[in-house]
Amino acid sequence: MLDTVTTGPGALPFAVQLKALMDREGRYQPKLSGLRLIEQANDNGLRMTARLREFEVKDLHFLTRFFGFSSETFSLAANLLDRFISVMKIQPKHLSCVGLCCFYIAVKSTEEERNVPMANNLIRISQKRFTVSDMMRMEKIIMEKLYWKVKAPTALRFLRLFHGHIQEQLDADSKNILNLERLEAQLKACHCSFAFSKVKPSLLAMALLSLEAQEHHDPEHADEISLALLSLQKHLSIKDGDLVCMRELARKWLIEYTTTKCSKPHGQRPRWIISGRTARQLKHSYYKIAHLPTIPESVF
Repeated sequence: MLDTVTTGPGALPFAVQLKALMDREGRYQPKLSGLRLIEQANDNGLRMTARLREFEVKDLHFLTRFFGFSSETFSLAANLLDRFISVMKIQPKHLSCVGLCCFYIAVKSTEEERNVPMANNLIRISQKRFTVSDMMRMEKIIMEKLYWKVKAPTALRFLRLFHGHIQEQLDADSKNILNLERLEAQLKACHCSFAFSKVKPSLLAMALLSLEAQEHHDPEHADEISLALLSLQKHLSIKDGDLVCMRELARKWLIEYTTTKCSKPHGQRPRWIISGRTARQLKHSYYKIAHLPTIPESVF
């Protein structure tokens, strides 16, 4: 089983890495029926909704930036959250605990051990109103419901693999057109939209590459990049209609994302400035807050 995507000298062949990801892609997808129920739910404060999920993912994005964690951590946290809420009926009051637990699981799976924060510090910094015992109990529920399958083939992993494969086919001048940093920023933005939770990671990654090639069109190198993308599309057996629809969905969302006040993937790292009074309250908050009520383990 491949846990990382590698390119360059010494890396496994592209076909081997791709097969390993594709073989696991379906098993690490959110349950579509559960996502549809969330999408159809009324925003009455009693049911989990797409809007609440989007707010939670944006919070996880801020935490990722605050701690300086990797894009892989954020993508995995979003995947874990979507998979869990698609199989469990959770109440809005438990969402912050679920989200932070998914984030913590992702951090422990992708970051170096010395960079993993203590659970109580993570709660204080994120200013959540639950305890470490609440968090540990929720983490156990999440892991059990996801069958302890954590290291998912995320869209980020597909994106990096596809990008590296295409770059190997281009000359030096063409390689600068498909900018990986910009592509990863766009993917983070897509994670913040519930609409992309239902999309296969491989299709989303392919759509972003196709969109990037269109947006940064270079007539001199267009044919070379188009051929490389077409070859990859055929290798993945992605239909033209599916790719066009997903590319346009991504285009519209990215335009909306950049023209609103929601978080920007590569903006300045946030600084949370608080008063001395608030700081004193946070310092001892773990000992003052009440436990969450019992979390029902009802499923869709």
